[in-house]
Amino acid sequence: MFDDFLFRAFVAGIGLAIITGPLGCFIVWRRLSYFGDTLAHSALLGVLIAYALSFNIILSVFVISGIISLSLLYLQKKTYLPNDALLGLLAHSVLAIGLVLLGLLTFIRIDLMGLLFGDILSVNFQDILIIWIGGAFVLLLLIKLWRPLFAGTVNSDLAKAEGLNPELANSIFTILIAAVIAISIKIVGILLITGLLILPASASRNLSSTPIQMVIIASIVGLISVVLGLFSSITWNTATGPTILSVALGIFVLTLFPWKKLLISKKEIRLINK
Repeated sequence: MFDDFLFRAFVAGIGLAIITGPLGCFIVWRRLSYFGDTLAHSALLGVLIAYALSFNIILSVFVISGIISLSLLYLQKKTYLPNDALLGLLAHSVLAIGLVLLGLLTFIRIDLMGLLFGDILSVNFQDILIIWIGGAFVLLLLIKLWRPLFAGTVNSDLAKAEGLNPELANSIFTILIAAVIAISIKIVGILLITGLLILPASASRNLSSTPIQMVIIASIVGLISVVLGLFSSITWNTATGPTILSVALGIFVLTLFPWKKLLISKKEIRLINK
């Protein structure tokens, strides 16, 4: 039987994999990878504020990440700077503020390695509830937003012409990313959050032929990465967050092989033999 802490880790990791799959697909489709990094940098400031005010870490990270998300949308309308410049500005600014605050709050003791790389083995029952309840809410909203969000991803002008309001869908989507980053920080840490969103989705893109297929396969890849990553981490005594992402990277590399062509060739050979 699994120990309690290991069982909680599996439950939390599986819940997170189910959430990050669909969101990661939209991040890949919309080319928002650097946006995920920007929000991850803001997580440091959220954690420090939570420690300073004895506040809930997940809620604090969500609030700060949400503010950064809305700030990006505001700056996009008020300036002529390209998106990559705005993202760089926000990412490095919020990281600098966080490091300055870390230097000032000398009375705070932080597990820096756990903060940077996560510690899924330390999740408790409250964390699991936040992941599954919050994740279910995120998925329900994503399903509700699917049509305007996907249409805006393909062609924003066409989506507006159809009356789908892609700008509102995009605003809500950025908040959803902030929420997922907040609930995943304890599992994979600040430095690896974006990888959990991107790697399964990228692997899925190499295997799928439709958007729905890609979403489903991305969640499955994430789930396999979590399960194998946890087992590998325990077996070889390695850091859990990096191990999970290493497994996801291995799966991505495997998807680079022409599996579809091999399967088609086998079917053709069977037909010839018949």
